[in-house]
Amino acid sequence: MIMTPSGEQILIPRNFKLLEELEKSEKGHGDMNTSFGLVNQDDIFMTDWNGSILGPPGTIHETRLYEVRLHCGESYPDVAPEVRFLHRINLSCVDQRTGEVIKARLPVLSSWNRNYGIEQVLMGLRHEMASSANRRLPQPPEGARF
Repeated sequence: MIMTPSGEQILIPRNFKLLEELEKSEKGHGDMNTSFGLVNQDDIFMTDWNGSILGPPGTIHETRLYEVRLHCGESYPDVAPEVRFLHRINLSCVDQRTGEVIKARLPVLSSWNRNYGIEQVLMGLRHEMASSANRRLPQPPEGARF
């Protein structure tokens, strides 16, 4: 959503929002501890995305690189993306059987608004890794996958 000089609010269409996010990611703008891009460069609907999160320093996740898959459905950005870890991880917001991120347990997803994007989801997950509830939880062997 953008604001015009006259104070009007304009909703940015889904594809424009996703193109903006893709361009930002490809140019390396934003948080350098996360990255993301399309699973398939030929996906004209920009539905499925790969994301990477570098574990925060001073935690059990330090030096680990986690991969996630994000699915931006037809209603994105009005509706939060579905997020699933590909690498096994022990976090309070992740279903330990499937790797799915439980929306109600991750603040950025539970309080989603259309101004958020993929980068905010990845940063929210990284922040969760550093939280007192998760920073020292025993983890599966590095590289283990769901």
